[in-house]
Amino acid sequence: MVVGQTKDAGFQTGVSETVPHPVETVWAYLTSPEGIAAWLGEGAELGTEKGDGYITAEGTTGELRSFHANDRVRLTWRPRDWDHDTTVQVAVSDAGGRTVLRFHQEWLADGDERLRQREHWREVLDRVVAGLSRGRSPG
Repeated sequence: MVVGQTKDAGFQTGVSETVPHPVETVWAYLTSPEGIAAWLGEGAELGTEKGDGYITAEGTTGELRSFHANDRVRLTWRPRDWDHDTTVQVAVSDAGGRTVLRFHQEWLADGDERLRQREHWREVLDRVVAGLSRGRSPG
């Protein structure tokens, strides 16, 4: 196997950062319209029930797999020009009043896609951190 390839979930990648905000603040941002646009894409609406679908303005589609408030969300993620679904998980965990924020993607097609998506999620993480640092209140 090569870097980023697993026996159970194919190629995968992830990024994380500890941010100076409590879990509830980070979660509120991630699930606000601004936060959803920052990490999932413009135009997307994130449901809370398994099976809820979404589509972004750029044509990425998917379906919610699980939603656990102040913990994690799992969903399928498929850009318009891809021929396969992937799974994305966004998770938050307490780090003593700060929050560890993680984006993880599984079932990527190959090592090249893994590298492209790693860069994508780094950019997403930067956008989310910038949104949190602006102190915008969600909703």
